[in-house]
Amino acid sequence: MNSKQASDRDLPAPKPGTPKKILEQGTFREYSRVEEILTKESAGGVALVIATILALICANSPLSDLYFSVRDAHLGFDLGWLNLNLSIAHWAADGLLAVFFFLVGLELKHEFIRGDLRDPKLALVPMLAAAGGVAVPAVIYTLVNLAGPEASHHGWAIPAATDIAFAVAVLTLIGSKLPAALRTFLLTLAVVDDLIAILIIAIFYAEETNLLYLLAALPVIAIYALVAYKAEWLFKKHYSAAWMILFPLAVITWILFYNSGVHATIAGVVLAFCVPVHARSAYGQQHSLAETLEHRLRPFSTGVAVPVFAFFSAGVAVGGLSGLFDAWTTTVALGVIFGLVCGKMIGITGTTFLVTKLTKANLDDEIKWIDLIGMSAIAGIGFTVSLLVAELSFDPTSPLVEDAKIGVLTASLLAAVVGALILLPRNNHYKKIAELESRDENKDGIPDVFSDDTSRSPQQ
Repeated sequence: MNSKQASDRDLPAPKPGTPKKILEQGTFREYSRVEEILTKESAGGVALVIATILALICANSPLSDLYFSVRDAHLGFDLGWLNLNLSIAHWAADGLLAVFFFLVGLELKHEFIRGDLRDPKLALVPMLAAAGGVAVPAVIYTLVNLAGPEASHHGWAIPAATDIAFAVAVLTLIGSKLPAALRTFLLTLAVVDDLIAILIIAIFYAEETNLLYLLAALPVIAIYALVAYKAEWLFKKHYSAAWMILFPLAVITWILFYNSGVHATIAGVVLAFCVPVHARSAYGQQHSLAETLEHRLRPFSTGVAVPVFAFFSAGVAVGGLSGLFDAWTTTVALGVIFGLVCGKMIGITGTTFLVTKLTKANLDDEIKWIDLIGMSAIAGIGFTVSLLVAELSFDPTSPLVEDAKIGVLTASLLAAVVGALILLPRNNHYKKIAELESRDENKDGIPDVFSDDTSRSPQQ
C-alpha cells in the first residue's frame, strides 16, 4: 500500500450532517495524537506559569529597574528599507512566537486534512463552539467599554483566545481524568480559537501594509513549499538539512513579513501551511514531514519560546494593592475579565446548547452539561495570545496596555479557579471513564473502546 492510500485511511470518508451524539468517542488515531500533544503541552504550561510568576516578581521588586531595562534594550539594526532594530521584548513577541504560530499552523493543517475536523460531522460542533467562544467575549468587552475611553475600543479581541498550554497545565494540577472526547474538544477549541485569532491579528492589527515586501516574500514561500514537498526524504534522512535549507528560507520570510506591516508571526502560519501532512516518500510513511518538524520544534516552543515571551510580556508593575485595585476598576481590565471568565462559558456552552436544540443532537451519555461548563471555564485561560493582542491593541506607552495585561492575568487565574471548582467534584467520575478507555483485555495495544474503530493504528 502506498503512502497516499495509507493516509486516506486516517478517517472514514466524511459524511455530511450533524452527529446524533455531541462529544462522542472519536477515532483511536486521533485519541492517541491528542494524548501525546496534551502530555507535551502540560509540561509547557508549567514552564509558562513559572515564567509568569518570575516576571511579576521581577517587575514588582528591587529587580524592577534591571528587568525593565533588559526588556526594553534594543538589539539589531535599521537600514531604512530594512528595520530589524527591536527591543528584547519585541524579539520575543515577534520572533520567538513565530515558532509557536508555526506549530499552530501545523496543527491546523493536520486537523483539517487528516484529523477529526476533516469530517464535517465532527468539525461542526467544536468550530461553532469556538466561534461562540470568540464572539461572546468580544461583545462583552465592547459593551463594558462603551463608557470607557475611545482608545479602549481597540482591545475587543483581547479576550478571544484560549491558551492550550496553560489550560492543560491547570487540568494536570487539579488531577482531572477527563474523558477523551472532552480532551479532544478542548484541543480542537484551542486550535480553531487560534485560527480565528490569527485571522483577527492579520486583518485588524496589521500596520500600514507595504505590498512590495509581501510580493518579495511570495517567491521565497514558493521555494520553501517546493522544497518541503519534493525533498521530504532529505529532511528525514539528514536531520541537519532542514536547518540548512528550510530555516534560512523561514528567516527571510519572517523578515519580509515584519517589514511589510503584517504581524511577523503570521509568517510562521503561512510556512506551516506549506509543509506536507501526508507522507511524500518511503522515508515519511511512519511520520510525515509536518509530524517530524512538530516533534523537533515543540520542545523549543513550549520550553523556551512561549515562556520567554511570557517572562517579558507578563511583567507588569501593579503598584501594590492600591494600584492593582485601580487597574481592576478600569473598563479595559473589567472587559477582559468578564469576557474571558463569563464570555467563554456563555459562548462555548451556549452555542453547543443551541446546536443540540437546532439539530436534535444530544450530548454523549458519558458527558454531562456540567462537564462542558467546566471545560468552557478552563477555555477562559487566554494568556499567551491574549497578552500578544493586548500589546497590539494599544499604543505601547499607553497605560491601557498594563490594564489589559492585568485583566488577562486576573482572568486567567479566575478561569482556572472556576474550572477547578467545577471539575474537581467530577474527578471520580472521570477516573472511572479513564479506566474504561485504557482497558485492553485482548492485549492488542489498542483500548477495547476503540475495537470497532476503522482507524486501528495511530500511525496509519
